[in-house]
Amino acid sequence: MSTALEPQTSPEARPGLGQDAALRRAGDWARRAPLLPALIFLIIVTQLPFLGTLIISFMNWNAYYPDEVGFAGFDNYRRVLTDVTTRDSIITTIVLTASVVLVSLVLGLIIALLLDRAFRGRGIVRTMMITPFLIVPVAAALVWKHALYNPEYGLFNGVLTWIFGENAPQPDWISTMPLTAVVASLVWQWTPFMMLILLAGLQSKPLDVIEAAKIDGCSSWQIFRHMTLPHLRQYLELGALLGSIYIVQNFDAVFTITSGGLGTANLPYTIYQIFYNAHDFGRASAAGVVVVIGTIIIATFALRTVSSLFRQEGAR
Repeated sequence: MSTALEPQTSPEARPGLGQDAALRRAGDWARRAPLLPALIFLIIVTQLPFLGTLIISFMNWNAYYPDEVGFAGFDNYRRVLTDVTTRDSIITTIVLTASVVLVSLVLGLIIALLLDRAFRGRGIVRTMMITPFLIVPVAAALVWKHALYNPEYGLFNGVLTWIFGENAPQPDWISTMPLTAVVASLVWQWTPFMMLILLAGLQSKPLDVIEAAKIDGCSSWQIFRHMTLPHLRQYLELGALLGSIYIVQNFDAVFTITSGGLGTANLPYTIYQIFYNAHDFGRASAAGVVVVIGTIIIATFALRTVSSLFRQEGAR
């Protein structure tokens, strides 16, 4: 039995404890070392360019005036938030994103409910339904612009001619409803993404509870309203948040279908114009930082939703 008069030995003086700590540190390093190349690559590819963009956003840098390069403070951000064209593009971005996300969620929910039922060839139908999401965005936009919207040989006007005859109206879809034309192409491409998320949620619902509700006499609408829809709430939130992250940055459809004209220029397209046409690198970088901040805010809510879903799955 030791007393207070006995000398206290530090962990380093005990060979066993020192060796255990060294082995523990070596094991931690051995587990983390393989991840270092990926981490370094990620920092070089993502963080360094963003840091450069952040620095340029505080500079007065226009290629047309190379002798006037200097520090501008928050002037670029003030110009981004007060410029009429940029403000209109921000509003267009919000309208475009909200429209595509809401319509895609509704259509994705309907399709997911249909594909959740058992029928012959369900696997083939599911594979075909996700095909639009796998198409390259520029290629999808070109299909909509030329194969569907074209007033001379497009499929939509061809269907009108087939139904109403030679005197059928032949509208120029892109000119008459430009923003709707962009929204329709993006809805077609993003509905399969929403469908996949909601279908995963439907397949995780508690079947025993639903069977008990059917035995108790609940109708299909009552089961959907009071059981299925509350269960899908977090999956709907996840689909909306992830869809918003990607659609708010969409450039391909706007550039390909309308070239940003007729009031369809969203913020990414406006950044493209400021950078490549006006050559105002400082203001373009400030607008890009605004988009990144908005995306980070949306992504934060998406990560919280994903974490809550994982916690629920772990508690089962």
